[in-house]
Amino acid sequence: MLSLNNVKSTSWSRTTSKRFGRGNGSGKWTFCGRGMNGQNSRSGGGTAPWFEGWQTPLFRRMPKLKGFSNAMFKKDFNIVNLSDLEVLASKWITEITKEVLLLNRVIRDKNLEVKLLAKGELKAKLTVNVDYASVSAKEAVEKAWGKIETK
Repeated sequence: MLSLNNVKSTSWSRTTSKRFGRGNGSGKWTFCGRGMNGQNSRSGGGTAPWFEGWQTPLFRRMPKLKGFSNAMFKKDFNIVNLSDLEVLASKWITEITKEVLLLNRVIRDKNLEVKLLAKGELKAKLTVNVDYASVSAKEAVEKAWGKIETK
């Protein structure tokens, strides 16, 4: 039966750690486990964590200033092509709005503005209400006797 008067500690729980640099009586002798000479045997010695053993460091292998990124001012759009409108026209949809495009999964993000581009061919007469449209897309819609409304 285990009780407080016969509890014993395990063999590893009460060992003291070796104290380095405290003389030969400490158990690590003269060089304290650091070896005899060299950079790592000195106090304050060693290399920086990013040191790569004399190969060219990563920050010098990377290019310095290449190209230009205008990501801070980039404007994203939901892109809709004339070929997408032709598919909707085949479903007997005559008025195209952002909600119609979302319902038919032509566009995915309801928070982005819609831009109409002239890829494809449009033959149906449609009323298109988008935020932006390219000049050639406007001409293609008007050529098909449709009407386009933009911002």
